[in-house]
Amino acid sequence: MGLENKLAQDGFLTTTVEAVVKWAQANSAWPMPLGISCCAIEMMAFAAARFDVARFGSEVFRMTPRQSDILLVAGTVTYKMAHVVRKIYDQMPDPKWVISMGVCASSGGMFRSYSVVQGIDQFLPVDAYIAGCPPRPESVIMALMSIQEKIKKDHKPDLFNFWKNVSKTPQQHKYDGSLFFDPLKKS
Repeated sequence: MGLENKLAQDGFLTTTVEAVVKWAQANSAWPMPLGISCCAIEMMAFAAARFDVARFGSEVFRMTPRQSDILLVAGTVTYKMAHVVRKIYDQMPDPKWVISMGVCASSGGMFRSYSVVQGIDQFLPVDAYIAGCPPRPESVIMALMSIQEKIKKDHKPDLFNFWKNVSKTPQQHKYDGSLFFDPLKKS
């Protein structure tokens, strides 16, 4: 690939710490699989040997948010499940990215009901949308490649963040339930 020739000719390489950190982050983005409904089957196919996502360094699905870089939301998200999805997102370390997989996660899909969230971008910052019902595994690979490009170009990693909150999302606050009618409460 030319690297061997360059090393044989000059004997050394020069780079910056930021470039090495960006290269490492882009080529080892580990997804947190959140397969809520039928799109999860295509997400599993994305990780299988036929599509070989190991080429991109993302073959390691982490089942804990504390070891994940990408939240891969695959399927229909209800309002009851939205709180769980947001909690998982909040537990992920920074920097983190979100892929909305399938038309149900992106826009509510065919479910125009009171219980289905009409797009996860109402409560999460989404970095890549994947269309389709169900989307093909090649589309998931394209979304992963777009996030890798974001990491390489736009992302400025903190070398030392000293435990500060660098998330660009608002913090969750506990809801006190003041909007509910309590028949036992005296006015």
